[in-house]
This record gives sequence, structure tokens and C-alpha cells, in this order.
Amino acid sequence: MAPLYPCSVCVQVPNRHFAAAMKPSKKTKKDAKEKVSNEKKDDIEKIKSYPFMEGEPEDDVYLKRLYPRQIYEVEKAIHLLKKFQVLDFTNPKQGVYLDLTLDMALGKKKKVEPFASVLSFPYPFASEINKVAVFTGNASEIKIAEENGAAFAGGTELVQKILDDEIQSDFYVAVPEIMPELNPLKKKLKKRFPKLTRNSIGRDIPKMLELFKTGHEIKIDEERENFLKTKIATLDMPSDQISANLQAVISEVCRHRPLNLGPFVVRAFLRSSTSEGLLLKIEPLLPKEVETKEINKEAA
Repeated sequence: MAPLYPCSVCVQVPNRHFAAAMKPSKKTKKDAKEKVSNEKKDDIEKIKSYPFMEGEPEDDVYLKRLYPRQIYEVEKAIHLLKKFQVLDFTNPKQGVYLDLTLDMALGKKKKVEPFASVLSFPYPFASEINKVAVFTGNASEIKIAEENGAAFAGGTELVQKILDDEIQSDFYVAVPEIMPELNPLKKKLKKRFPKLTRNSIGRDIPKMLELFKTGHEIKIDEERENFLKTKIATLDMPSDQISANLQAVISEVCRHRPLNLGPFVVRAFLRSSTSEGLLLKIEPLLPKEVETKEINKEAA
């Protein structure tokens, strides 16, 4: 038997002049999502490039993006809210709300302080009477307050009871003489602490009680410091009454910033509890600055 010797075999591999075919890559979910996202962006850009249509839409169903946002006179907006209620079969006594965006700038990096105030609507709609506490140390004034519907009336003896939550009211009014003794209540009552600017300090107790028992509070939103929203009516009220209440709110709000700085109310929306907000034409509702030159001419 012949012996086995190790041997090596030289195999010549032919040169390959073509590329190997690549396997098709698997499409991942991420790629699919990116493609859809890009397609959506393209569609959005196309939509943005669409020109607005002229005039108002003629049909009840239309593409909102093709029309500029409608601006309504107050009377027209109220009419539409009432129409929406009938078409949607919603509560006819639902609330009507006013949303205001304000320009809080005063100039030189100063701003209007967030405020709260109470007004009497020309046409009240609330059925409940507010609870009002009256601060006075005078026995005869305490009697007057109680006769005119004060929930609580008294002097410094009320302070500790309020701090201990034994007494709670919607509003607090006071005579000027007792104010220094009410300082411990500032942190407790916050914006409801009696102030001259809110008409909650005065000598005419019956008048203050008349305002605050039936009054409606409006205040700046704590988070959005240039925004105010408030209920102004119920939808079943006559249109002229809703309009009058709306004007009362605008006039009260505009008291908190000098008229010579320009419009305080930048934008206003009117809506009901179940409807979209309707953008209002605000210029006719704003108080006009009295032109001193004309007054001087008339006086001369």
C-alpha cells in the first residue's frame, strides 16, 4: 500500500465581473410612518397654498380652510347661536359666554395687574342671591346691614371666625374706619378683600349690598393673564338683553386701562355652552376716548 503524503491542491478561482444581487431590504413600520408623515406634510403645504374664496359660503357644508374666519356683528352672532340651538336640539336655557383677549401692556415694560370686579347686569339672569358680609363696628350700621340683607354684619369679632372658616361669604364690604383692623384677612380673602377700586369700601351700606347681592364677578384668568371669560346671559333671553349685558361687561373691563393707550380688548368670542365661538367685530363695542380739543372748542 502506497504511503499517504500530505499534498496541497491549488484551485484557481475565476474572476467575477458582475455584482452580486442584493436582497431587497425589508420595509419597517418606521419607514412607512415617515412616508405617511411626509405625504401629510405635502398635503398641508398644498392646503396652505390654497387662496381664500371671496365672500361668504353659499352652502351649509363647505371647507372652512377655503374661507377666512368670519367676523360677526353682535346681533348676527346672537342670532346664529339661537339658530344653532334649534338645529342641534340642545337646551334653550343654556349659558351664553364671552371670551376676551386683552392687551395688558401699559408701556415702559409695565402691565395691567390681574383684576377682579363686580358689575350689575342691565338684565340679571342668576336666580341665586350672593352672600355678603359687612364689616362695621357701629351698632346702628350693623342693624342697617341686617335689614338690607347682609348675610353677616359685625366688627372685629368676625375676623377670627373668617380665619377659622366659621363664616364664608361670596363678597365682603366694609366702612372705611374699620379697614386697619381687617389686615389679618388679606391673605385669606385675597382678591375679595375690600377695596375702593372694587366699590367694596364705602359709607352707603345699602348701596353696596344692592350691588354685591345681585352682582356678577368678572376676573382675569390666573394662568392666562391676558384672558377673561364670563357668563353674560342665557340663550332664551331676548337678543337685545343679551347684547346689553355683553356691552356692560366690555365697558367694565375697559375701565381697568387708560383709553389713550389704545384698545384694551384685542379679540372677543361669543359662544353658548354647546356651540363654537363666534368672532365678534369689537370696534363698535369699545368706549371712545373723549377728544379734549373738541370739548375746549365748545367751552370757548
